[in-house]
Amino acid sequence: MPMLNTAMIWCMILLFLFRPALAREGAEFGIELFAGALLPYLLPYLILTQWLLRLPGREPKGRTGTYWKTYVLGAFGGFPVGAASVAHLVKDGRLSRSEGGFLTAVCHAPSSMLLVGFVGHELFGDAKEGWLLMGVIHSVNLVLLVAGTLYFRSRPAGRTPDPPVHKVRASPLTASLKESSQTIVLVATSVIFFSAVGTVAAELLSSITGMGSTGAGLAVYPVFEMTAGLRMAADALAGLPAHGAVTALILSMNGLSIHLQVAVIARGAGIGLRPYVAARLIHVVAVPLLFVLVA
Repeated sequence: MPMLNTAMIWCMILLFLFRPALAREGAEFGIELFAGALLPYLLPYLILTQWLLRLPGREPKGRTGTYWKTYVLGAFGGFPVGAASVAHLVKDGRLSRSEGGFLTAVCHAPSSMLLVGFVGHELFGDAKEGWLLMGVIHSVNLVLLVAGTLYFRSRPAGRTPDPPVHKVRASPLTASLKESSQTIVLVATSVIFFSAVGTVAAELLSSITGMGSTGAGLAVYPVFEMTAGLRMAADALAGLPAHGAVTALILSMNGLSIHLQVAVIARGAGIGLRPYVAARLIHVVAVPLLFVLVA
């Protein structure tokens, strides 16, 4: 595996060296996507949820209440708000690491504002499509949440990590701004990097296979960066019956950019990723199928 990673990195370095203008174009595309489609929908909700989690007050009674509160705060805020919220609760000693792994898997969905505003209004020209996609995605998540809640209720409570000792406790707003800024930098970095990689890879695929640039982009971008894949799907399939199903598939795949964001945040709190991987596989099968059935 280390040899494979080394070879892959050197291949990307060589591609960037031989096609610097294309790599720059991809990075600029990533910056445009981040600034126009992600930052306005993600940042306000991320700050507010992190702020709310830090406010003193009564905690939910029992683990079930904590799970549902975390889902409401995390899943509707978009990637990676759910992972960031769960990681904070694990670090704070309010969830065990096994519970954190389960909640990281289910508190994972595109932002409600992204689905309705960007996907529905901008890409489909109809907010109804965004609402329908949101309903399908959260229906699958809620089934997993109920199943996981029943499982953990039947087992003894796991040991929670010891909460950190704070010599000077910052205000909830200050702490939320600090942690949100770190998450936003992670999101921006991964989106820009994988957009550049996707642009170069799409051009390489097009030159090798003779595919058109739009078709190559549609084949490559969803693997690396979800938002870029959604844009490519809209360019290639707008007005066609397959557009909705392909969009649902891209939203359930997420792309390496989002998976890397979640992995970095989860590993920082010692949270395992096996439940997350299993949930993503379920989404890839269930979300497009359900969307086709109800659309």
